Amino acid sequence: MELSFESHCRKVDLLKVLFASRLFKVELKVKERESSSSSAAASGDHLRLQLSEGEQLYSVNQIVKYLWQKSGHTCDESLDHLTEFEAVAHANDTLNEELTAFLVKATSENMSKVENIGYLKVILSSFLYAHANALSAANEKRVEGWLKGITSSDAFKSALQEAEMRLGIGKLSDAPVVKDAKQAKAQKGKEPAASAEPESSLEEKAPTHPILPKSGRRNTLITSALPYVNNVVHLGNIVGSLLSADVFARFCRLRGDNVLAICGTDEYGTATETRAIQEKVSPRALCDKYFAIHERIYKYFRIEFDYFGRTTTEWQTKISQDIFWRLHERGHILEESVEQLYCLSCKMSLADRFVEGTCPMCGYEDARGDQCDKCGKLINAPELIKPRCKTCSAAPEIQSSRHLFVDLPKLEPQLVAWHGTVDQEWTANARQITHSWIRDGLKPRCITRDLTWGTPVPLEGFKEKVFYVWYDAPIGYISITANYTDEWEKWWKRSEHDVKLYMFMGKDNVPFHSVIFPSCLLGTGEEYTLVNVLGATEYLNYEDLKFSKSRGTGVFGDQAAETGIEADIWRFYLMYVRPESQDTVFSWDDFQTKNNSELLNNLGNFVHRALSFCAATFDGCVQPVDELTETDRQLIGLVDKEMREFQECLSKTRLRDGVRSLLTISRLGNQYIQLCQPWTLKDQRARAGAINAIAVNVAALIAVLLAPYMPTVSERLQQQLNVKLTAIPERFVALVKPGHKLGEPKPLFSRMEGDRVAELKTKYAGKDAASGASAGGPKEDAKKAGAKDAKKQGAKDAAKGTAKDAAAEGKQKEKPAGKGDKKK
Repeated sequence: MELSFESHCRKVDLLKVLFASRLFKVELKVKERESSSSSAAASGDHLRLQLSEGEQLYSVNQIVKYLWQKSGHTCDESLDHLTEFEAVAHANDTLNEELTAFLVKATSENMSKVENIGYLKVILSSFLYAHANALSAANEKRVEGWLKGITSSDAFKSALQEAEMRLGIGKLSDAPVVKDAKQAKAQKGKEPAASAEPESSLEEKAPTHPILPKSGRRNTLITSALPYVNNVVHLGNIVGSLLSADVFARFCRLRGDNVLAICGTDEYGTATETRAIQEKVSPRALCDKYFAIHERIYKYFRIEFDYFGRTTTEWQTKISQDIFWRLHERGHILEESVEQLYCLSCKMSLADRFVEGTCPMCGYEDARGDQCDKCGKLINAPELIKPRCKTCSAAPEIQSSRHLFVDLPKLEPQLVAWHGTVDQEWTANARQITHSWIRDGLKPRCITRDLTWGTPVPLEGFKEKVFYVWYDAPIGYISITANYTDEWEKWWKRSEHDVKLYMFMGKDNVPFHSVIFPSCLLGTGEEYTLVNVLGATEYLNYEDLKFSKSRGTGVFGDQAAETGIEADIWRFYLMYVRPESQDTVFSWDDFQTKNNSELLNNLGNFVHRALSFCAATFDGCVQPVDELTETDRQLIGLVDKEMREFQECLSKTRLRDGVRSLLTISRLGNQYIQLCQPWTLKDQRARAGAINAIAVNVAALIAVLLAPYMPTVSERLQQQLNVKLTAIPERFVALVKPGHKLGEPKPLFSRMEGDRVAELKTKYAGKDAASGASAGGPKEDAKKAGAKDAKKQGAKDAAKGTAKDAAAEGKQKEKPAGKGDKKK
């Protein structure tokens, strides 16, 4: 039997018949036919089953019923009238009362076991899949499980795949638009007339600011740890939080989430006051200067938050003090006298960042007064061995001062109870670090400092002090949102809208986001949004050294543009070596290799082969695929698998693994072209066109998968495809239809030459390169061992490194922030 359909056939109708043929095991030959006249189309002659007896069936539901009978089943004639429900349902996409009652009853009795209604099962499930609002809320849950079981079956997924392959991605309930009768007629034959207008996989909707949570949507709130304003971020800082948050936010938008991504500069605290003294400017002037530098860096890298703010705002003061008062009122604030260091030479108390010395745990000589960057342990400044004032290097003396503490031991039961409900979605290192803090027993944490640059403490007797940065800074996430919209509580306080909070950071920031910040929010007694997914990276080191601005070691954000390397190439490689499970190494040699092999020779080569062959052989016009061969189906199945793996990886914030799936798809495309060799099929032009059409559609899938990682390259590829793609499909689908006219194919990537790489490697090697000093970074033998593993695995993310070998002088903490001025 032959099933023919026209280009304006509703996809849900084609899906029904294809599903029925697979489910009932009735073989059909499927082909597209020339579009009918407008009057014929209006009469419903858009899908036709040619019976072996010479008769034809036009009614979609009657075709499904016929296939059911053809498979040896009988029908319950008393239910036939139910198959006509769609005649009135299309107006508002709802079911009538009789059919709703029947469906609820049937599903409650396990519809799959009810005799003689298999055809009705196909008709109903296809309709419900296409019309999300067809059932009332009261009946939705009862039917949901039944529908999910059907639509996850191999028969349904295979039918949906073919329907989308033939009619394109989009709403199942819509018919593809044929612009005019002339164009529809021209689509007949092996080489349809070209349409030069860009196609879109989904109507693009620019976000309307302010972005607020919406009912019935997946509301996703994304934050990046906020960088210290006075530090210029290096590649390790960028990949650890900022770029990771951006890639994930782009992915979430493509999968249809309602996303708000925020970030900003952390501007209060000792680090700013120290740098302001060094540069002989006010803290405010220093913040203004470096805030502009941060903005330039992120603009170059296309790290685009919905709002990028600052912590030095009135909202920061208001919210920080409000949380403090609620903690105080509920008995979670303690007052204690503590010893602190005082510099007689500078005549000032030395807050954590004003003092350095030898770590009492690991012996590292340049530990800070709050944390050792070598072993990662937190320190109280008086515990340092041989402390020295960072401003004048004099040895300070110990004095007493009264400070405020948050009573973490009292809050521990609440924290532990909450933690047990969410941490399964956290990265392994985030769970391990948090568990170790809880296992060792929480201790009261000081939240005040003797400084002037910070959020003022409102409590009488402490008004000359400011809040400590690790109480105050995470609140910056909330205050930044408040500066973005007056309705910030819809994101940060639980309401009728569900919000899922993702936080990205380096592992040194984990305790402050997994213990201290949530403890403070829990202690208020209010329903604050708490982190659902905490994504922490290990450390990215630079060659055999550590990043160090003072030593000139490594590439920093303001230097990346100077190299002449396109920002997307940086983005790709940083994601390729993202330290997800262990420390990794940025290597110029590996950077060159990955650009030339993975981007140029693999991905770029495949895309250019597919598009240039179409341009040279078919004048840039995508050809029809009349029939899928076994080779075609194998490719589609393998691409399907990688598409699912890609979305699984990114959904679970395994961003590095997503890159692997993307590159695997392009590798499969190259192998497919090489196996099929369409250029040799001079006497089989239709088959050559079909091979090319499939390859072009793989390239279109790659274009949308590239968007989170390499947005500019994705846009260039979409221009060459002459499409605008705004959604990630769940499986292989034909995003580019027959007759579509491609743009001009051009190479996406260029070769990274060895001489230039050697020049850049020398330029950023730093002062220690000549002597081979490691400055506390990973050892050369560890680097070589990692390189050896990388060769075996195809990635250099196996370079050995440990927490205590990471980030000393060059390591920069990234934390939360406040006020901002930009909506992007």
